[in-house]
Amino acid sequence: MIDKDYRYYIHKTKNRGAYWHKKYRHRKKHVPWILTLGCISLLSIGIGLTLYGRELSAYPTRPLTQIDHLTLGTIAAGTIAARQPLPTQKPAAIAAKPHAITPDLHNWQNITIKKGDNLSRIFSRLGLSPRQVHEVMSLGNPVRPLALLRPGQLLQIALKGDNDSRQLAALRLNFSPIEYLEVQAKDDKFQAKRISRNVQTRLETVTGTVENSLFKDGLQAGLTNKQIMELTQIFGWDIDFALDLRSGDNFKVLFEEHYLQDKKVQNGPIVAAEFTNRGKTFRAIRYPDGNGHSAYYTPAGLSMRKAFLRTPVNYSRISSHFNLQRKHPVLNRIRAHKGVDYAAPIGTPVKAAGDGKVVFVGRKGGYGKAVILQHGTKYSTLYGHLSRFKRGLKVGARISQGEVIAYVGQTGLATGPHLHYEFLVNGVHRNPLTVKLPQANPIPSQLQQDFQRHATKLVAQLDAADNTTVVLNQSLNSQPN
Repeated sequence: MIDKDYRYYIHKTKNRGAYWHKKYRHRKKHVPWILTLGCISLLSIGIGLTLYGRELSAYPTRPLTQIDHLTLGTIAAGTIAARQPLPTQKPAAIAAKPHAITPDLHNWQNITIKKGDNLSRIFSRLGLSPRQVHEVMSLGNPVRPLALLRPGQLLQIALKGDNDSRQLAALRLNFSPIEYLEVQAKDDKFQAKRISRNVQTRLETVTGTVENSLFKDGLQAGLTNKQIMELTQIFGWDIDFALDLRSGDNFKVLFEEHYLQDKKVQNGPIVAAEFTNRGKTFRAIRYPDGNGHSAYYTPAGLSMRKAFLRTPVNYSRISSHFNLQRKHPVLNRIRAHKGVDYAAPIGTPVKAAGDGKVVFVGRKGGYGKAVILQHGTKYSTLYGHLSRFKRGLKVGARISQGEVIAYVGQTGLATGPHLHYEFLVNGVHRNPLTVKLPQANPIPSQLQQDFQRHATKLVAQLDAADNTTVVLNQSLNSQPN
């Protein structure tokens, strides 16, 4: 058996050898042509080198070390004419005074963040190593925004070195026209700081009257969409802007404008405002607490913010009011309606009316999916007919006012998508639209005197509001972190 296998192997080997022998004889015919072409190529290269050498001899020679004195910006701009002799310089002078090329840190590459971008991908496109990404992100809290890049943000990057050893020289992430994060390479390490440009702050006053809608008339008066939203948030605890507005209501808004070199770059916050609704006037003064936070107060120092939101959802209309004798639309019998129904599209965010703790989350009979919050020992709120809950919401969780807890739905006994909202005081249902809401904390007593001086000046400007502009001797200084 072994002998048979051996003879078979020899037979196959012989046949294979015959095949390659025939193939070699076939290729052998092409050898002269290949040799001829090779000789012609070598001859052409030799002639070219000879002519090139003669051409070079027509130009003056210069030390190789002079290449260190070329200006990178000039070469990049293409301002050196082709075949012009480079200026000569004595080698001794070069050795005595070496010149180091430094990158132009103001030659920024502007990169607009796109969907799916992150710092690692951007560095990779620029030829920067993953190690540099790690070194930058290791700088801690100052660079956290680099891990949360959003489409549309502007990232500026300056590079140094050639393609083989490209390095990051500096990086800037713009938060606004006046504030940015800067990362710089210094002594082979990266340093990060948050910088605010020096700006001139001016106060602008805008007045207007509601004739059609607050948004339309506000824009016509000179406010932006964002400022109109801020205005509704400031007075939202006292005025229901969806139901209470009337033709003839009027407003005054005093806000900051920020300028760089006499050019306006952005609007600042509203510093004082007045709104007259149905003949009743409300005023708000913005006051910083000294800890980096600001809040709005009445001229008397009471907080504009109440302990509870009047409406915990952005709604299109009230589909059912608080009514203890209402006929239920599904059950078709008299059944007390102990809350308010806010009609809104499915998926509209539902916010916590006040700071509190989750005491129930799940299905609750006719309420469908519901959440109940306890606010101290006296108050509680219920949110019903929800489509889904906020991810991770559970009993015992602490919730802040305005925090999204769930989303509008149509679960339980509901004829359409809406939020059913109940407000209880000591276990008794009260009308959420009319119940007197408790105030948030007022100005601390130790700050009352300073607040009154601050408020008096701003109230005087509201009283004299005539669309004039006041220039303040105020600027925002650089505040590196």
